[in-house]
Amino acid sequence: MILPPLVAICDADAGAAAGWSLIDLARAFLGGGARLLQVRAKRASSGWLLDTSSAIVSLAREAGASVIVNDRADVARLSGAMGVHLGQDDLTPASGRAIVGPDAAIGLSTHTRDQFRAALAQPIDYVAIGPIYGTTTKATGYDPVGLDRVAAASAEARGRGLPLVAIGGITLSRAPEVIAAGADAVAVIGDLLARGDPERRVRAFVTALGRTE
Repeated sequence: MILPPLVAICDADAGAAAGWSLIDLARAFLGGGARLLQVRAKRASSGWLLDTSSAIVSLAREAGASVIVNDRADVARLSGAMGVHLGQDDLTPASGRAIVGPDAAIGLSTHTRDQFRAALAQPIDYVAIGPIYGTTTKATGYDPVGLDRVAAASAEARGRGLPLVAIGGITLSRAPEVIAAGADAVAVIGDLLARGDPERRVRAFVTALGRTE
């Protein structure tokens, strides 16, 4: 699986705090050149999340982009998203696979070496590691893992043919060093909203990372 270097996370809570609806935020990210969006709405009702995800999938298709839905394999399948991203407390990847089907993408978050190594044996298409740096946007309860861990995890993941996504405290200035350490992609929430112009911020990330696909 080949990932674009930026995973732009459309987080409902972070977006609302900055005055953006999830659909408008997705539109801004796509306008800035993001080619992989992750829809994240921890407190949303199932119906709202399905309607919103379906609308974002349609927008993404028009832009030649893809969508991953956080946590909800059922919504990912029904909305036509590319796949689902699972956390340690969500469905197992095997259960998620039974819902989304054999051709959908499944990603899995990890925060410790044991979680990471266990993930490599799961039916997933990419593995995420984090937090790389300290972050207040996505509370994990885990300490930052740092760039040395990114480098080691990258070698292990590539040995299994899995792309590595890094998340947690990644800013525009830090993103290139995370990619240089071995991550295939960086997933970003807070810094895309930090300057009040997410379209422009995404464009800056895409330029800094040097490729869009």
